[in-house]
Amino acid sequence: MGFYGTLKLIFYKMKRKLDHGPDGRPFPSGKKHCKGNGYLSPSSLAQATPTTFGDLRLANGHSAQRRRVTSGPPPSGLQDWLLTFQAWSGPERLLALDELIDRCQTSQVKHMMQVIEPQFQRDFISLLPKELALYVLTFLAPRDLLRAAQTCRYWRILAEDNLLWREKCREEGVSECLPYRSRECVRPGAAISPWKSAYIRQHRIETNWRKGDEREPMVLKGHDDHVITCLQFSGDLIVSGSDDNTLKVWSAITGKCLRTLTGHTGGVWCSQMTVATVISGSTDRTLRVWDAESGDCVHTLYGHTSTVRCMHLHGNRVVSGSRDTTLRVWDVLTGRCEHVLTGHVAAVRCVQYDGRRVVSGGYDYMVKVWDPETEVCLHTLQGHTNRVYSLQFDGVFVVSGSLDTSIRVWDAETGGCIQTLTGHQSLTSGMELRDNILVSGNADSTVRVWDIRTGQCLHTLQGPNKHQSAVTCLQFCRGLVLSSSDDGTVKLWDLRTGAWLRDVVALQSRGSGGVVWRIRASDTRLVCAAGSRNGTEETKLLVLDFDLDGRKQETDTK
Repeated sequence: MGFYGTLKLIFYKMKRKLDHGPDGRPFPSGKKHCKGNGYLSPSSLAQATPTTFGDLRLANGHSAQRRRVTSGPPPSGLQDWLLTFQAWSGPERLLALDELIDRCQTSQVKHMMQVIEPQFQRDFISLLPKELALYVLTFLAPRDLLRAAQTCRYWRILAEDNLLWREKCREEGVSECLPYRSRECVRPGAAISPWKSAYIRQHRIETNWRKGDEREPMVLKGHDDHVITCLQFSGDLIVSGSDDNTLKVWSAITGKCLRTLTGHTGGVWCSQMTVATVISGSTDRTLRVWDAESGDCVHTLYGHTSTVRCMHLHGNRVVSGSRDTTLRVWDVLTGRCEHVLTGHVAAVRCVQYDGRRVVSGGYDYMVKVWDPETEVCLHTLQGHTNRVYSLQFDGVFVVSGSLDTSIRVWDAETGGCIQTLTGHQSLTSGMELRDNILVSGNADSTVRVWDIRTGQCLHTLQGPNKHQSAVTCLQFCRGLVLSSSDDGTVKLWDLRTGAWLRDVVALQSRGSGGVVWRIRASDTRLVCAAGSRNGTEETKLLVLDFDLDGRKQETDTK
């Protein structure tokens, strides 16, 4: 056993004896030092390893002449005893020290600890070359790194390293850094690492999502007492469509209605949005393409002979499904109908388009996979025994939800049914698919999380805090699940555990007519369309911003 091992063993024995001494009170440890008088420069690492306690004290920068006990002259025979001790082997010394400690009083053990303990308080990070010190810090979790920065000035400099925080952000999935900001509140001229700022911002947003704060949501009132049937938002623009024949464009920052898009002669039932381009479908049998910035109707798309019930946008093409049983493929830039897909024998209720294949579900209980370029139906997916209301398509798998209570997973290339997911008791009104994880919302008031490859239901989001009525809309966001309901609430769930976290929105009229019809979420915002069917709640949009502090800082630096 080396010198350090021997010293640590002695210290452990003394501490153990002290903890069980006659007064029963542990001796308080000394205060840790970081680059104080006892700081060792990196050059001292080249010195020979200490072999005695005196050597160790010198290596740590302490005088060889430490404070001696002044209780009187040294006992006779002390030098002979020390010479005898030095003549013994290492194991013999340990045995002698063990016996000696057992015979010491508590005050004597305390004295030994006061002498020995400071020698273990070495700032090893500051002793290392900067590159090695940073490498050691890479093993700390971000929260521990933030704590380490509070140790001393040199540690703070290390813990502010931008490349170190870039790696931490990569581990946490943060891909965008913030510009350098001067840290005037701490020390004028000191710069905060952009990647550290990005991590702190993302941590704050995550906390705001999961725990909320005292801020009230911004309320946007419009559409009178009509139903908001569709909701989109992109950047700082929100677009709501209603059965009052209009769409409204709102500012997510100020909450003001910027413009009302008028032109439809029937209720608006579906919409899509990309940047500032909005496409809407109506009971007047047309689609309209709008410029949300100017409010102009760019194109009116004629062709359907009944209500346009669904649509899906990909690039510059939008595919619309109608109660006239057909689907149409339109060029958004020119307003031209490029293809018509016929084959359904009842209304088309839902559609998905990935730029290569079109998938549609209808009231004829069928799901169809199309090649839009040739207008050929490649597969008719049969198995549902009632109307198909919802679809998800990722280019490989088709997932369909039906009024028959089942969800079916299909292979898009072969048309084969891979899984039948059972457990819901009613209509599956909405779904979201990410990789192999599917989240489904149902009129039975539950939300379920599935693995589509195995067919296993991973979680049923219910329990004492479950919805009390049909789920109207749901969305994935940041490892969370958001679900809205006819019960007037928006609930937040942990996707991984299935645990209820909180009610993000709870209308005053919840349970007595208040409804949240639609929700849309980004990483930092949640927009809810709410109202009632009996006049108990005004029709409105609720906007919750989980990055208000970050936006305020950006405004302050402009």
